[in-house]
Amino acid sequence: MRSESATDSVKRAHGRWYGDACGAAFAMELIGERWSLPIIREMMLGPRRFSEIRAELPGLSAKTLTERLESLEGTGIVAREVLPPPASVQVYRLTEWGLALEPVMQELGRWAVRSTLHDPTLPITPVSLMLSLRTMIHPERIGELALTVRFEVGVSKFTGRLGQGELAIQPSSNGDPDPDLVFAAEGGFPFLGVFYGKWPREEVQALRIEGDPSLVQRFVDLFSLPPKCAS
Repeated sequence: MRSESATDSVKRAHGRWYGDACGAAFAMELIGERWSLPIIREMMLGPRRFSEIRAELPGLSAKTLTERLESLEGTGIVAREVLPPPASVQVYRLTEWGLALEPVMQELGRWAVRSTLHDPTLPITPVSLMLSLRTMIHPERIGELALTVRFEVGVSKFTGRLGQGELAIQPSSNGDPDPDLVFAAEGGFPFLGVFYGKWPREEVQALRIEGDPSLVQRFVDLFSLPPKCAS
């Protein structure tokens, strides 16, 4: 069990606690503060600099970001490290325990988008878009299909590897294989229209698509949103 002094230290880092033994309530104590989940989300595909997180969340002040990162570090969800040369910069990353939040966030996302109040036209960050694809894919539809996909969202580039019942996504690097398909746009909305709205590709001028058309269609058909809840 955590020592009393360690518990007090974490409580000071967080601020408000429920004093309830329920695991779900404790989870909200750990990640329920405003901005905590979006901050965690932005580190889900790899370490990020303070300035990178701040740039993706323009409504978040530097002061609040500092406070949330300190709180998440205090509870063991986030860790700080300095990248080796030539970068030699401080970054924030999710711990192994923090990374284990992805399936939790996926279930929360699937549940939330069933609401008729969900607005898909609001801004979506590149990392959030990639995590959305990982969430809304239907593994049972993949079958033997295996391919490499490059996603370009503005200046952000990601490589997806489809196979063995899942879509793994990570930031692109020079060593990545040539992609079978490429999807590129300045923002996330055109992706949402094609993958979830099933807009005909010829009607989505803002999304550049490269690859065999039949393979493109097979890939797009792997994704769909859950049905809206009954009103």
